[in-house]
Amino acid sequence: MRIISGTKRGTKLNTLEGNNTRPTLDRVKESLFDILYSKYGNYDVVLDLFSGSGSLGLETISRGSKFVYLCDNSKEAIDVIKSNMLKCKFELQSEALYNDYVYCLKNFKEKKITFDLIFLDPPYGKGLGIEALRLIDEYGLLKENGIIVLEEDVLENIPNNVGSLDKIDERKYGRIKIYFYVKGA
Repeated sequence: MRIISGTKRGTKLNTLEGNNTRPTLDRVKESLFDILYSKYGNYDVVLDLFSGSGSLGLETISRGSKFVYLCDNSKEAIDVIKSNMLKCKFELQSEALYNDYVYCLKNFKEKKITFDLIFLDPPYGKGLGIEALRLIDEYGLLKENGIIVLEEDVLENIPNNVGSLDKIDERKYGRIKIYFYVKGA
């Protein structure tokens, strides 16, 4: 796994051992970022929830984002994220948060932090993506022109709307689907 574009293009990232995470494949990540940056623009403040190795969030810094929050409830994931932040020299532009997604989202609400771009790549088959979308909407964490990217297994039943969030696009890559949500399209 590597940074595919921007100031740190080609930097190899550390990954987690074992089968507990599934890093987004480079070909999927490349397609995803082509869509994001060609159709929707730039993103100053980014949240990478369920971040794993942090590759999606760190990619956005390489492409010009000002700050990225990387959240995961695995100590091993946080250690890998921090090592990748150091490897890319992004320590001043990112923060790794070791906690579950519910706590992290509530914390952002309390601190009045909102996002231009949110990545959701939860464990499949547990409904965590839909619950995260619901909380993001309820807490008002997405900026007016922001976008949410949800990655799920193709077998998951993903709604067109979650609160005021509307699905505007979806793409299939083998066994996964990427869904794009915005506020009231």
